[in-house]
Amino acid sequence: MFKKIFRQDENEINNEISAELPLPSHVAIIMDGNGRWAKKRFLPRVAGHREGMQVVKRMTRYANSLGIDILTLYAFSTENWKRPNDEVDFLMKLPGEFFDTFIPELMEENVRVNVMGYKEELPKHTLDAVERAMEATKGNTGLVLNFALNYGSRAEIVTATQVAMRELLDAGFTAEDLTEERLAKHLMSADLSDPDLLIRTSGELRLSNFMLWQLAYSEFYFTETHWPDFSESDFKQAVVEYQNRSRRFGGL
Repeated sequence: MFKKIFRQDENEINNEISAELPLPSHVAIIMDGNGRWAKKRFLPRVAGHREGMQVVKRMTRYANSLGIDILTLYAFSTENWKRPNDEVDFLMKLPGEFFDTFIPELMEENVRVNVMGYKEELPKHTLDAVERAMEATKGNTGLVLNFALNYGSRAEIVTATQVAMRELLDAGFTAEDLTEERLAKHLMSADLSDPDLLIRTSGELRLSNFMLWQLAYSEFYFTETHWPDFSESDFKQAVVEYQNRSRRFGGL
């Protein structure tokens, strides 16, 4: 039933990315299933997160090779603080390990790192690692590798609305002057285009408070593959499905 509703039969579409059809400029991924991947192998959950970090590196390389402009990865939500302390502590150490080993390649590949989320609430060592990566790659002009870290979309929308309203009121305007464009200017992704394609791994069919505003007209692709098993072939299949859909944005 899921395949009939949400995706075309893979046998009905070409397996190769078309050079004649547009690529998604911005791909967003909810990287789900690290813990389940580890549990299936009788490993601690953190082993899944460490393996998932290697997949981030591979998918960054692959997206860059395809010519995709922006890759946004949901790395840690504002709700993830509820997880066990040892798991949260491990996740907060991963950015330092990730960037310290990957920055040389990011520089070589002309990839720019961006982070959106409530960064001021991150531990100092995590924030330091993030800021080092952003500073080191700020001059790069290729793929934008955008991490959603301590990010929650409902909070983002509330914050953006508050800032936009204060701006309007200070300028002598009223609530009726608040427009979509004015609010969107204050979203954490204001400098980025909205995602064209959302991929969620591990079989869950929900957005989990991720980019609710920005995903209004995105194409969704769900796969049961756990993130640590997600491959270039899986990424390619998502892009192929994207290319075989008709995007009408409410029109005909």
